[in-house]
Amino acid sequence: MKRTYNFNAGPAAIPLAVLEKAQSELVDFNGTGMSVMELSHRSKPYEEVHNRAASLMRELMEIPEDYEVLFLQGGASLQFAMIPMNFLKDGSSAHFIMSGVWSEKAQSEAGKLGSTTIIATSKEDRYTYIPESFEDPEEGSYVHLTSNNTIYGTQWQKFPSTKLPLIADMSSDIMSREIDVSRFSLIYAGAQKNLGPSGVTVVIVKKEMLENANEGIPAILKYSTHSKQNSLYNTPPTFAIYMLSLVLEWMQDKGGLKAIEDLNKNKASLLYSCIDQSGGFYKGHAKKDSRSAMNVTFTLKDENLTKAFLKESIEKGFSGLGGHRSIGGCRASIYNAVPLEACEALAEFMAEFQKKHE
Repeated sequence: MKRTYNFNAGPAAIPLAVLEKAQSELVDFNGTGMSVMELSHRSKPYEEVHNRAASLMRELMEIPEDYEVLFLQGGASLQFAMIPMNFLKDGSSAHFIMSGVWSEKAQSEAGKLGSTTIIATSKEDRYTYIPESFEDPEEGSYVHLTSNNTIYGTQWQKFPSTKLPLIADMSSDIMSREIDVSRFSLIYAGAQKNLGPSGVTVVIVKKEMLENANEGIPAILKYSTHSKQNSLYNTPPTFAIYMLSLVLEWMQDKGGLKAIEDLNKNKASLLYSCIDQSGGFYKGHAKKDSRSAMNVTFTLKDENLTKAFLKESIEKGFSGLGGHRSIGGCRASIYNAVPLEACEALAEFMAEFQKKHE
């Protein structure tokens, strides 16, 4: 069976072992005579899948007991609205650190519901770096950041300490490395990059935040509703949560987040070395101290060469190397499920392409 080298930004690669296990269980899950997709979300067989996924997340991320793990829907985009609905207080401000388009979208949605301020931004430099320096606000509802920026290929290397609750959109690098969850009051992530297929959104939220949330908003949009119902208030995306549980088992089998982080660093190093040693043939978008281990963004010296590179890459069996439409260029998304061999093959292709066209 031939597998494409999948560098798509999302939905992204899923481990082959996970796909194969899901395939073997697709028609008859655990002797139920039904697919997971057919199970009632109130049944014991599905309940075991659901709780297993939450338990594995707690174990792998070392999530403290005073945090809830929720499985929601609507992707990060719904979280852009749910967070201010729940936590942006009247007469207070939500503070944003702007590092890319997704930070902009989060700030824009919050601005429709209350006051927002931008306390740091790298927009003036085309979001080529993470704006780590800012005056830490003492008043307000929360501080929001985006941990990894898929379009620009930048990533927080060290997270800030803030006086106010810190909220992070980790959609594109959650569980790609070890982090201290206790530094955050809320973490959210769409699953479709590191955790499985699209359809489920993970929210890790401190219980203290739930106790101080706004009232008077629709039940479906209140985090406390989902917390009290074990994320079963309404029908959850059962198949996506099942796939999430399989991906988490795969991570566990790989040795946990430390082993995954080491592998991701090796993959990124291969590609960044190829860029740095190209003598300017390839040029990275992100400044070196802000480079992402998840999304390697780069350009070639002109548009015609970029088009030739992308065309030839498809012929060689690579998928998803085109940059985001807003900035163009090239992008290799090397999430957890992208194997080292794919990055080795890409580095080899990049070297060969340079030799042929230089």
